[in-house]
Amino acid sequence: MKRALAAAALGLAGLMSGPFAAPATGEAQAQTANVLERAKQRGYLTCGIHTGLPGFGYQDDQQQWRGLDVDLCRAVAAAIFDDPTKIRFVQTTTQTRFIVVQTGDVDMLARNATYTLARDTAMGMAWPVINFFDGQGFIVRRSLNVTSVKGLSGATICVTQGTTTELNLADYFRSNNLNYEVVSFKTNEEGVKAFEAGRCDSFTTDSSGLAAERLKFANPNDFVILPELISREPLGPAVRRGDENFAAIVRWTHYAMLNAEDLGVTRANVAELARSTQSPEIRRLLGLDGKFGEAMGLSNDWALRIIRHVGNYGEVFERNVGAGSRLGLPRGLNALWSQGGQQYPYPIR
Repeated sequence: MKRALAAAALGLAGLMSGPFAAPATGEAQAQTANVLERAKQRGYLTCGIHTGLPGFGYQDDQQQWRGLDVDLCRAVAAAIFDDPTKIRFVQTTTQTRFIVVQTGDVDMLARNATYTLARDTAMGMAWPVINFFDGQGFIVRRSLNVTSVKGLSGATICVTQGTTTELNLADYFRSNNLNYEVVSFKTNEEGVKAFEAGRCDSFTTDSSGLAAERLKFANPNDFVILPELISREPLGPAVRRGDENFAAIVRWTHYAMLNAEDLGVTRANVAELARSTQSPEIRRLLGLDGKFGEAMGLSNDWALRIIRHVGNYGEVFERNVGAGSRLGLPRGLNALWSQGGQQYPYPIR
């Protein structure tokens, strides 16, 4: 989604939360450092998340972190420790989210960040997998009576500075010969507040982000998200480049949850299946056949741990952003490949 601005030396101490104390500044090590071993030695995983985006990374009424991205972090912790609570969450802003990965202050980032060529090749990070397919959208006041993005010609649009969102906005309006006035802000939160206060006609960001921000408005029904998407926004976790094994752990954590959904393995039935299943695919998934966990430095029941503690991808999607959640998003592009979506469970064999 958003591209990091110039890497300023921003203080992170006030952005860290969780049951564990922040690591010493000197914890950032050489790029060849073994992230898995460091996590095991300290006894917990560190994960960079959003400061507060409903459905993806936010604190509930009991101050517990919830969301699709948060659950991916917990799933990785479950695979490593058999305990999804062995994790320290680090809240990151648009400006700091990539810096904490590059410096090694977090083991992984899971924060609605778009995978692009430049980010993959020039920022010292690797993007193991896409856990949410999205696209850029626009939100307007219902009273504006605008039903499509092309109806925004001449409008004032709020956007976050230095982001792929800002670039997509310029590209789309130029390509369609539409005029607009941009009002840019340093943070997403500032832009959303300005839009709600009436300083601009529309606000633009990822469609899922619009749905999340709309929930925060005093009168959500006064606003409508336009149906078009003007870009492709593959969102996924990022890790520091140079540790292929840890990247594989993050990647296959997501694929394990996809395989579980595809095979009908859930939190409710995983224990029984681990005792009785005759399916070769399920047996490999749950570590009953083969030694696939050992190849990554994990226990062979690594995927069983994920499913038991966190669930399959469909369960994670539904409780955080799906039709039964506050966001009420359809599966759409994030449905399984067998159901018309792009989430494809690569084989464990």
